[in-house]
Amino acid sequence: MAELGWRDRAGRLLERLTPVWHGARTELYRVEPYVVAADIYGVAPHVGRGGWTWYTGAAAWLYRVALESVLGVTLAGGTTLRVRPCVPDDWPGYTVRLRRPDCSTWAVEVRNPDGCAATVRAVSVDGAPGTVEEGAARIPLVADGRPHCVTVTLGSDASGVDENS
Repeated sequence: MAELGWRDRAGRLLERLTPVWHGARTELYRVEPYVVAADIYGVAPHVGRGGWTWYTGAAAWLYRVALESVLGVTLAGGTTLRVRPCVPDDWPGYTVRLRRPDCSTWAVEVRNPDGCAATVRAVSVDGAPGTVEEGAARIPLVADGRPHCVTVTLGSDASGVDENS
């Protein structure tokens, strides 16, 4: 999704995939409102009805879509955290917390102060300036067992081309 530049659509589609959205329509959905359904029927007479609940594969894919494709948090080579969000402009921001096997923790706060989430404009790691490459924050993951704070600031694309167009 991120490669297509559909920031507004990505956020709305993610909202529609979550169990919370379907839980508000229990008469139609007819399955547990707190789990991910693998199927949502699209053919009459069962349009909107969920199926195959408690299917762990569906939950795992929803998690990956949310974390990697929409929030834009991925690992590169196991040693670098890459943050390149694909979120709507009206999202003010969000926080992702990661814990590595060495007990290092990473609190990644993504801010959208100007209401434009087109690209990553700046990043700081533990208060020091970080690296932005090709519209993504790149944070080296230090295996030191300590907590780390990352702040990613979103803004307009300097080229004047909006990916959401």
